[in-house]
Amino acid sequence: MKDNLSIIQSKQVLDMVLVANDFCLFTESLDSKVNIDILSYYQKVLPLLYLKGALLPAIEVSDESVNQRFVTAESWQEIFFAIESKFGEEDKYWFVDLNNDMIKESLADNLADIYQDMKDFILLFQDPKLSAKENAVSECKRLFETHWGERITKALNKIHLTIFNTKVEEDI
Repeated sequence: MKDNLSIIQSKQVLDMVLVANDFCLFTESLDSKVNIDILSYYQKVLPLLYLKGALLPAIEVSDESVNQRFVTAESWQEIFFAIESKFGEEDKYWFVDLNNDMIKESLADNLADIYQDMKDFILLFQDPKLSAKENAVSECKRLFETHWGERITKALNKIHLTIFNTKVEEDI
């Protein structure tokens, strides 16, 4: 397990912890922020979060029973509604999937999903047990590949178009 300790203390993992924590703290305090500041923050942090997720090292988990989720459905809904209420009609957008089907997406849904995975990662990583930290890193890496990584790409596209379409309109 010495090897796992060095993985947990690696720059890649600690950077992920820092960025994920900052993302969660910001997302939990949207009420006091204006939309352009929210969009600007996400425009910058989401690519960083994606990069940090892509750089997470593989880790062997010694005790899978320690793995757990913390964000409840109610907590997820609070984040979802906070984001959705900020963006109103701008929250919804269309996305073309791999089958070229148009799917209606929600910025609030994507960001709340990312938040849930990041918050669960942070809370499990804070557990002092080595096995908890192993599970946190392993699960974060797995969910990057299957869940929140894709949601970042969808959300970032919408954020980019919203920021720059707004700026074009303001310049006219």
